Amino acid sequence: MPLGPKKLPWLVVSGATLAWSLALVARPVYSQTPALPLVALPTQEAALSLDPWDQLRQAQVIYLGERHDSAADHAAQLAIIQALYHQNPNLAIAMEMFQRPFQEVVNRYLAGELSEAELVEQTEYEQRWGFDWEFYAPIVRFAQAQGLPILALNAPSEISRQVARQGLTSLQGDDFRFIPPLPDIDTRSAAYRELVTPAFEHMSHQGHLSFENFFAAQVLWDETMAETIAHFVRRHPHTQVVVLAGIGHVAYGYGIPNRVERRLGVDLNQRIVLLSPPPDTPAEPLAPMADLLWQGQSGMGRDPQGP
Repeated sequence: MPLGPKKLPWLVVSGATLAWSLALVARPVYSQTPALPLVALPTQEAALSLDPWDQLRQAQVIYLGERHDSAADHAAQLAIIQALYHQNPNLAIAMEMFQRPFQEVVNRYLAGELSEAELVEQTEYEQRWGFDWEFYAPIVRFAQAQGLPILALNAPSEISRQVARQGLTSLQGDDFRFIPPLPDIDTRSAAYRELVTPAFEHMSHQGHLSFENFFAAQVLWDETMAETIAHFVRRHPHTQVVVLAGIGHVAYGYGIPNRVERRLGVDLNQRIVLLSPPPDTPAEPLAPMADLLWQGQSGMGRDPQGP
């Protein structure tokens, strides 16, 4: 998994979004490596002997870092999920787009008890996420059709907004029902702070925002999603988990991946894929931002508005 800092203004889209706030059934198996446009970065000496597809196939947790409004990114996610499923149907999909209080609603949809329209309505998707549902719908439909679990990863938007405005110390009592305890919310990473700074500078013109609180809200998202993933992996150690999250939550491992590793140990095999790498991404960067880059068509996307 990659390590190393660089300030990346292209992460503004993901940071601004923050402020806006398993059936083992026989399936056909590919006889050869799927034709996916993945390129490996030299992040670990041991990984250099593996082709990109083998890196994904052997990982327990895979992060697909997206630009939320890029249709091409979501098409790439579906292609990767389908290819992984045909290799190993013991697969789960973890989604930043659904918040933890709505896990039971997601489960009811997957069980066929709710329609897709009811899923969107009862998860309050439009109010809490708001990007075009059709970006994610094919992935959700595939999960339902194949009997795959979906994990609702994210913290409630009410809590993340509260932290962005008032800080972590404002949390008390029932606020912690769907988020980790304060000692597990680690805001100490200087490199991650540097990475998030452009997003804060982009948003700060919209009001009196504190960088400390803005960063704490970003980390709250990361820690909540990491806790959800880690809890699932502990209970399902033989299930591969594919995580759909914004680039800013996965690049360099600072957001979700390092926090999952902190909970589960350094032996956990994780891989990060960036679906919209910047056009000037070097082939051999000193500090790789990911393990793999998707080199299919992708879009830079718009800049979502803050609250």
